[in-house]
Amino acid sequence: MQNSERQKNQGQENEGHIQVRGARVHNLKNINIDIPRNEVVVFTGVSGSGKSSLAFGTLYAEAQHRYLDSISPYARRLIEQVEKPDVDAIESLPPAVGLHQRRGAPSVRSSVGSITTLSNSLRMLYSRAGDYPEGQSIVYADGFSPNTPDGACKHCDGIGKVFDTQAHRLVPDANLTIREGAVAAWPGAWQGKNLVRVLLSLDIDVDIPWRELPKKTRDWILFTDEMPQVPAYRNYNLEQTRKARKEKEPASYNGKFISARRHVLDTFKTSQNEKMKQRITPFISVETCPVCRGKKLKQKALAVKIDGLDIIDFSRLSLQSVYEKLKALQHSVEGDTSERGKVIQSITGDIVERLKPIIALGLHYLSLDRSTTSTSVGELQRLRLATQLKSKLFGVMFVMDEPSSGLHPRDVEALIDALHNITASGNSLLVVEHNPYVIKGANWVVDVGPGAGINGGELVYSGPANKLVGEKSSATAEYVFNNRALCTRSKRKPIELLRLNDVSINNVNHVSVDIPLGVMTCVTGVSGSGKSSLISQALVELVKDGLNTAVKDEKKAKETKKTRDAKEVLTDASSLFAQDTTPKQGFIDAGIDQLSRIVVVDQSPIGRTPRSTLATYTGIYDQIRSLFASTQEAKTRGYDAGHFSFNVAKGRCSNCEGLGVVSVELLFMPSVYSPCTVCNGKRYNNEVLEVRYNERSIADILSLTVEQAIPVFETNQVITRGLQTVMNVGLGYLTLGQSATELSGGEAQRIKLASELKRAQNSNTLYVLDEPTTGLHLSDTALLMQHLAKLVEGGNTVVMVEHNMQVAAACDHIIDMGPGAGGEGGRIVAQGTPEKVANAKDSATATFLKASLSA
Repeated sequence: MQNSERQKNQGQENEGHIQVRGARVHNLKNINIDIPRNEVVVFTGVSGSGKSSLAFGTLYAEAQHRYLDSISPYARRLIEQVEKPDVDAIESLPPAVGLHQRRGAPSVRSSVGSITTLSNSLRMLYSRAGDYPEGQSIVYADGFSPNTPDGACKHCDGIGKVFDTQAHRLVPDANLTIREGAVAAWPGAWQGKNLVRVLLSLDIDVDIPWRELPKKTRDWILFTDEMPQVPAYRNYNLEQTRKARKEKEPASYNGKFISARRHVLDTFKTSQNEKMKQRITPFISVETCPVCRGKKLKQKALAVKIDGLDIIDFSRLSLQSVYEKLKALQHSVEGDTSERGKVIQSITGDIVERLKPIIALGLHYLSLDRSTTSTSVGELQRLRLATQLKSKLFGVMFVMDEPSSGLHPRDVEALIDALHNITASGNSLLVVEHNPYVIKGANWVVDVGPGAGINGGELVYSGPANKLVGEKSSATAEYVFNNRALCTRSKRKPIELLRLNDVSINNVNHVSVDIPLGVMTCVTGVSGSGKSSLISQALVELVKDGLNTAVKDEKKAKETKKTRDAKEVLTDASSLFAQDTTPKQGFIDAGIDQLSRIVVVDQSPIGRTPRSTLATYTGIYDQIRSLFASTQEAKTRGYDAGHFSFNVAKGRCSNCEGLGVVSVELLFMPSVYSPCTVCNGKRYNNEVLEVRYNERSIADILSLTVEQAIPVFETNQVITRGLQTVMNVGLGYLTLGQSATELSGGEAQRIKLASELKRAQNSNTLYVLDEPTTGLHLSDTALLMQHLAKLVEGGNTVVMVEHNMQVAAACDHIIDMGPGAGGEGGRIVAQGTPEKVANAKDSATATFLKASLSA
């Protein structure tokens, strides 16, 4: 009776809590925790501490598996599944929705309108209630979509761009002869020689400068669609070829001609070889489709208007403007009982209600046609959050990964309100976060640590947010509540100014700005104010162009910019569908001669396959493989460095081809990956694994963390220097064999920085970073700032786009953009020292910056 009563009381105590027992996912050390339901719960801790392993890897993964167990095996096979968590028990777990800090595969056809489905409603509105030209038949909703045959412009297939070639790209140096390679776009090796021999047989001189050939001949070589086949003679010049043909000498073979244009376009469209595509993309230029003028649709759809705008112009408005126009349209048909009036009331009412949470989350500056490839992962996540707010689900557990990413402090308050609105509706919210405002605004905080990797995975604190302040072992409490400074700022003075003049790109219009060299500059401003446009796009492209052309004379630099070719030049195979980062206009007026190189450190992935690892990306693995090849055992066996690469057949396991895992296909079930049964996940064949360095096989080395590997290679300064730089940016917990595909954006960015730091230090380098603190705990941010300061002290310049006010306060110079977002931004509101900007009247940043300076 007593036991029964005790169990009943225990059940009442745990009611309203998710109970986790024995969580061991990744580095979690058998964690037991009770998490309150229907509250905003923040999971925090240093980078790599295990907070995501608990929130996503344990709780979300278990909820997903429980849901999948309830559906048919065939349907389950069609759903992407996460790994089943290693945990003893989880009780009172609600169904879950995961909003991850990641984007899907980039697509030119994915936009803000498509992922929110608002474009579907807008197409219906135009179809049913648009103003049609007299006599034009109705266009159905599909006719307003560039992704359908009914709607897509036939000339550009609904992309809005067409690509072609120009003579000056195909032949960059007209002083060369064809034999010397004047037609740079042609293939090399045998095929290139074949085309030269074919031209000789067509009576074209390949040994005179290209510019001396008749224009008609030059145009035919570059652009003809003819593909003649003629006898070809090896090693002959024009005179010898003429003689051989006249005397009907037997040819070496019959050669086929293809123009430079046809070769380039056919290769780009059909080749599966990425290297081949990358080789020919510089010869392709992209232009706006001349038929639809970049609007992607057929003319009959573009002829339909609402408020004088076609659907593409309407989609290019900011979401705030869309909201206001649709509210006005809704108001204009009040009391109208006609079919059109009812359609407008119904559709506009739905769109307006769905826009409200998006605007409330600070995304009013986006447009429906904004490509998702040009939005931040934080913006995408908030769009998904707004969709969930509109859905009004009940009894669901939402799991989110840094929703504050890319958000200005001014807009964080609205985000926190939105998070509490979710729980007020009877839902639970688990948020992985580092933002101090979000941590303070939570009901409950789970702090995981105390360190990263093997030094983490423990429960440091779990309780009300306001009581975390007293937890002495918590690095979070130290920085968030006790206002520990990120770093001591030393006031440095610029050595020179890099002057950008008359820059226009996206919402930045005719902006001129001085960027001080030899110091650390932070570019601030509300989300969508134009920070990334000015710095990550315009500054980067203008400096690259200035360094590549080595134009030092200021007048000549201006002229170069004014006469820039208006067509976009591709630099890689994916560029056709990428956002144009080249400024519409602008030039560097001064200071370029003070720079020798530019390094861009962003959050793009450092590898796209599991074969790319921390060790391979940083170059450390090349040195390690050479060490193994230099051992006596390897020499005796005749092994070279290639035997110790899991990407080369001679050393890797033949069963899994060096991946360490194999895919198991199951009927009516999703494919699963399991450790290779031949090498047991070690990637190499048994013979290679017998070779040892410091009593460890090559597979043992891959399983070491960076911190563990340093003493193993203490006698090799090159390797230890590389490992130490990775340690210095706070990534000592990662293993050398860590797959690049498993790294967060913040981790990838820091690995890029570490790769740069391990080089022999160069001065006069411009480092450009886009929100480098994303995914970083404040203690890791402090470490990052120390190393950025070292770069500056070495005679370099650091310019970063950042929302973290503590980081901004620690910089030498601030450029604040705004005052608002989208069309309300794009201007420089204030610039100067942090103290000066903190007192700027029109700056949305000033208040928060002042608070950080006084902390």
